Amino acid sequence: MGRFKQFIAELLGALALILLVHAQDQSDFISIDCGLPENSSYTEWQTGVDYISDAGFIDSGINRQISTEFKGDLQQVWSLRSFPEGIRNCYSIKITQGSKYLIRATFFYGNYDGESKLPVFDVHLGANIWDTIKMTNVSVGFVKELIHVPPLNYIQLCLVNTQRGTPFISAIELRPLPNSTYVTTDGSLEPFWRVDVGSESNLQYRYKYDVYDRIWWPYNYEEWTGLSTSLTIESGSSNAYRPPSVVMSTAATPINDSASLNFNWEPEDATSKYYIYMHFAEVVKLKANQSRSFNVILNGEHWYGPYVPDYLWTSTLYSKYALTSTGGQYAFSLVKTENSTLPPIINAIEIYSVKNLLQSETDQEDVGAITKIKSTYGVKRNWQGDPCAPQAYSWEGLNCSYDGYNAPRVISLNLSSSELTGAISADISTLVMLKYLDLSNNSLTGLVPEFLSQLQYLEVLNLERNQLNGSIPAELIKRSNSGSLLLSLGQNPNLCPSISCTTEQKKKKNIIVPIVASIGGLFILLLGAAGIFWIFKRIREQEGDKVSNLQNVQLESKNRQFTYSEIQMISNNFEKLLGEGGFGKVYLGYVDGNPVAVKMISQSAVEGYQQFQSEVEPLIRVHHRNLTILVGYCNEGPNLALIYEYMANGDLHSHISDAENNSNILSWEGRIRIALDSAQGLEYLHDDCNPPIIHRDVKLSNILLNEKFQAKIADFGLSRVIPTDGGSYVTTVVAGTPGYLDPEYFRSNKLTPKSDVYSFGIVLMELITGRPAIMRSSENVHISQWVNSMVAHGDIRSIVDPRLPNGDFDLNSAWKAVEVSMTCVSENPLNRPTMSQVVIDLKECLATELAQRREDSVTESNDSSSIFTINVTTGTSPSAR
Repeated sequence: MGRFKQFIAELLGALALILLVHAQDQSDFISIDCGLPENSSYTEWQTGVDYISDAGFIDSGINRQISTEFKGDLQQVWSLRSFPEGIRNCYSIKITQGSKYLIRATFFYGNYDGESKLPVFDVHLGANIWDTIKMTNVSVGFVKELIHVPPLNYIQLCLVNTQRGTPFISAIELRPLPNSTYVTTDGSLEPFWRVDVGSESNLQYRYKYDVYDRIWWPYNYEEWTGLSTSLTIESGSSNAYRPPSVVMSTAATPINDSASLNFNWEPEDATSKYYIYMHFAEVVKLKANQSRSFNVILNGEHWYGPYVPDYLWTSTLYSKYALTSTGGQYAFSLVKTENSTLPPIINAIEIYSVKNLLQSETDQEDVGAITKIKSTYGVKRNWQGDPCAPQAYSWEGLNCSYDGYNAPRVISLNLSSSELTGAISADISTLVMLKYLDLSNNSLTGLVPEFLSQLQYLEVLNLERNQLNGSIPAELIKRSNSGSLLLSLGQNPNLCPSISCTTEQKKKKNIIVPIVASIGGLFILLLGAAGIFWIFKRIREQEGDKVSNLQNVQLESKNRQFTYSEIQMISNNFEKLLGEGGFGKVYLGYVDGNPVAVKMISQSAVEGYQQFQSEVEPLIRVHHRNLTILVGYCNEGPNLALIYEYMANGDLHSHISDAENNSNILSWEGRIRIALDSAQGLEYLHDDCNPPIIHRDVKLSNILLNEKFQAKIADFGLSRVIPTDGGSYVTTVVAGTPGYLDPEYFRSNKLTPKSDVYSFGIVLMELITGRPAIMRSSENVHISQWVNSMVAHGDIRSIVDPRLPNGDFDLNSAWKAVEVSMTCVSENPLNRPTMSQVVIDLKECLATELAQRREDSVTESNDSSSIFTINVTTGTSPSAR
């Protein structure tokens, strides 16, 4: 009779499962078999999931098939799409905005290309990097999952080539989840552990068993024993997590009835946060004299309880807030209460790590506009994914503004030489933050539209070498004449420079407005007056005798002037040499009892006089805490001297490149503070000086450190000012230091503030890595090449100066610093940030580092004690039990 009842119960359970499967609705499932031929579909035999081709979600890549020998039961991995062309290739998938999804991406190599070379590449989700895919076996798949609420009505999943093999993908699956489940206070959730505890079948379970198509892995432990039931385990309407009945029908309990049930894991890194979900159901019909009650203990402290599981009914115990650990691990113990006759049990466990996807997608109006522009003109570029983010992969020809976590905005659009035809698209008017627009060298026709006048931030408009006709809008002419807009309209034969076109005007070939030429995608701004000024300056610099010109330099009275005899007294007749450079020697001196550095300009070459004039002129009008202070000068016949504040800790080069001779190693926090100080000094020169100043020789040895290790920019001997009459660059003979020299400046002789940005990027890379700008070897590898190659490996610890212990820096801070340095040294100056943006980014780096140190109970300090590394900690790999 008992066996008959058991048979009936099992039959009813099976029927319930069949009814559940039929009741489940896949209408909200998105199941994409990547590489499946267009318009193809099938139903996977094990799960009953309906898969469709990916052809409607992407317009690049190649359909491939895995080798026959690796084709197993999972049909969705037999085909794949590979991406041998382009750096970033993206799927765009429409979803329900505001809904929560389980997003799953599957990668199965299966030697599809016959080369047996396992690739490594990155996967991005929208504007953020999701993870690096590192295949470890030809016949083993790689699955990435994320519980995420996409902010838009679509998601973009991008495969990024990091030069370590061709990216590919086998399947993409999206499963909607109730918004009441897996709630976090910050970030998305990445599975760390999802297990079917006490499994007897040793099988994985997913859909049809799991209504949300989660994958449950079997798990048993040697100190546990299993319990099970053949009856159905219910999940009430109040429990939206709904773990599968087949998973909940088995449980684990300690072999020793008096023992606790323990499991633990170690975090992936010090910043990791976790959410846990423990699913309980009693699977044993307890007798009248039996009871099961237990407390949940976390790291030795009571967390929840006492708890009594319900018979054949699922309850879920979960963390409302993210778990953090200061002891290096998370140790859970289920301990039976004094009154309990039976040990604790557990049926299923889910552990998720918090994944912060902080970068916002590009402003949606800008996205819509640029997408329509792409469609209107049929732009032949690999414009996929988010236009502006991640910053390193912004669309070719676009430059964007980045303001913390706010949505990036398109501020520059360069479609020069892009085979554009037809009228100027009205969608450009939607790019309201646009500052630079280059549509030159195309075949555009029609009028210059009035809406271009309404782009209030537009500073440069280049429409030359097209087939435009008619009059120029009056507002554009007005803005051009006032100098607020640099307008280029040359070589449009039928275009007239005024509202009323006369016959005589139509005969003119060129429009009389300031011309802006576009070379290599960079806007080169040159006004006639500025050109005459700089041509005259270059001619003057080539004259042999500079002394007479120099005597006319008028220095402001607030910078003290000394006689040569006073200089001798200040320096005690040049007693102590501090250093020697290309323009002379530097001696220690004292003015009013305060130490100073006396820089004597060499008389051996006429350049010495140029150095004096170049260095004095900017310093007499700049005052910033991150620029060296000019105490005074001497201009007495052939005796030229500059007197600076004394910087007790010398130059940065001695603390980075010469660190092996130093007992102290600059800490990560100290390096970021020094970088931020230096960036603020350059930001002041570029943005707050009038006219702006380009330093032209930013390098480690020109960054000095005072007694508190505050950094200051020094040595203005090569600096140049930008004309205030509309120019954005200075044409000069190339000067600077190899390794730090902007390649674009070297090629064009055109010096811009972005040249300083490039040099600063190299300095930042040196601070991060501890390596010199040019690594001396048989190949003389440049540091930017080395950093790029290391970034492709995805291990930040291999990039950061190995003299820094692993625990001395926050990984997120380090990655941000590397990202900033790489954008600074972008080949195209338009893709480099301004120094103002660099300052914002470095403040974020420092804030991240300090936040981590506060969590580690390290006192934040601004004095030299926090500049050096003094503690060494070690990390261990994650494990779970």
